[in-house]
Amino acid sequence: MSSTREPDAPAASTEARNPRTAALDLLEGEDLARALHGENHLVAPAIDPELPAIGRAIELIASHLDQGGRLLYVGAGTSGRIGVLDASECPPTFGVDPDTVQAIIAGGEAAIRFSVEGAEDDRNAGARAVWDQAVGPLDVVVGIAASGRTPYVLGALEAARQAGAATIAVVNVRPSEMERAADLAIAAVTGAEPVAGSTRMKAGTAQKMVLNLLSTGAMARIGRIYGNLMVDVRPTNAKLRDRAARIVMEAAGATREAAERALEEADWEVKTAIVMAARRVDAGEARRLLASSRGRLRPVLEAAA
Repeated sequence: MSSTREPDAPAASTEARNPRTAALDLLEGEDLARALHGENHLVAPAIDPELPAIGRAIELIASHLDQGGRLLYVGAGTSGRIGVLDASECPPTFGVDPDTVQAIIAGGEAAIRFSVEGAEDDRNAGARAVWDQAVGPLDVVVGIAASGRTPYVLGALEAARQAGAATIAVVNVRPSEMERAADLAIAAVTGAEPVAGSTRMKAGTAQKMVLNLLSTGAMARIGRIYGNLMVDVRPTNAKLRDRAARIVMEAAGATREAAERALEEADWEVKTAIVMAARRVDAGEARRLLASSRGRLRPVLEAAA
């Protein structure tokens, strides 16, 4: 297994010079902002053609999570940090265990804040990172790289497939090595960056949008969202406790007083409190009803309608 990128690899479209921003250093203030932001308007349309693939990816991830599997993001540099961001926000937003959605970044935790030179070029290190996580058939590994050819991510995808895991490539070019290495590819082709090669800009924005779609969509499919309410949110501060009360009021049709009382009796488990308020049961019975529906709130509420 090679440990470095091929020196004659062709330049990705993300690394080409952008004629629309060729004179950035001559612009001032608002004109500079307009030139840069004009490129942002090209990001969402680049994702539109990939929505069918994103939909398939959501179903794939949800089916594995439903069986007790995990979602693991793998990336280097900006791509790795975007994976870390999405993974770190899943437990407080959706109430999942931190092990359920994880992120692996080339260079380890130090690379979250600082550049770790050469880490992305080590294909074997990507494979070892996957082995270290004991990835198996229940898991989904999502490789993220603007160029679609980062050795570290390729090594991780190859190791994941060998371990029987489902694999998804999130890239910004087509065709790409990662697309060929994964079971499913999502290629939001964002083109040349406003600053040549700075994939923290358009490509990174597209990756953030795609990961938002994947994690939020999968959580909706496994019952971590009711309607568009965060019914598994963890109310760890005053703002979130207020939000939790409003969610219970909305979902259960309860008064503020009843919602807060149910939340306190449910140890601030929002979904449990909703069932308590809507079905007029205690916390134990609410948890039993939720367990019988595999944590999905809608069947429990509709059964009482």
